[in-house]
Amino acid sequence: MAADRLMLPETGSVLGIDVGWSLKSASSGICRLDWDGQSIGWTLQHFSGDPDIRRATVSAVSDGRRLLAVGLDGPLRGDLAVIERYRQAERVLSQNAIASRVSQPGSSRSPVGRLLNHHTNAFAGLLIADGLTARASHRHAVHELALFEAFPTSFLGLMLEDAEKGERQQRSDRYFTALVANGGLERLLTHHLPGRRLAGDLANVRNHDERAALVCAITALGVARADYLTVGDADGWIMLPPRAFIASWAQPIVADWNHG
Repeated sequence: MAADRLMLPETGSVLGIDVGWSLKSASSGICRLDWDGQSIGWTLQHFSGDPDIRRATVSAVSDGRRLLAVGLDGPLRGDLAVIERYRQAERVLSQNAIASRVSQPGSSRSPVGRLLNHHTNAFAGLLIADGLTARASHRHAVHELALFEAFPTSFLGLMLEDAEKGERQQRSDRYFTALVANGGLERLLTHHLPGRRLAGDLANVRNHDERAALVCAITALGVARADYLTVGDADGWIMLPPRAFIASWAQPIVADWNHG
């Protein structure tokens, strides 16, 4: 293990949140990923954007546990300011060499991007108020707490040798299914947490938002260990898998990216 990698405790928890805002449908997902000396497990839930339901669900799934890192699938500045611009992180992940194969993030200045930014900030505010999130210790921290931005579609797509864009609404689900089938996600989990077995079957995670939240939580393991690649600047860093898990076609692209 590299000398600058942080040591994870024998037992611990991280959190991942897929940010949604629909008041009618359950379009948000949350995952608490836990481990001990023998196993890795997860708690999943999907829920609506009703503020009371959102607050209650985050509290229930967090369950009063200290969270070493929390990944949020949405634009996030450390000051929780409104972004409303096309960011460096979005620009890098939208370059043709990647975007021709993997879905790219939308712009934070688009109407959907602004909504996503707003609701990401709302989730971050709940986590800050709960006081359960550990202080940040990774080099690309945007906040004093270990809150960061994840983007499951790029995270998963960059790990696949045969990632193809296909239908937009199905990409992250296809990438997730492929990485469960080829063992890529399990290898990444046990890379971060060696010597443990999975307490559940990743193939049984079928809800789109819960899958995204689980990927955000896996991303949080890399942040907690300072073992990741990242793109961005002061307007937000998007956290991605360690370089060893990037597919060979993308290795030349990521050669100069920042790492933990």
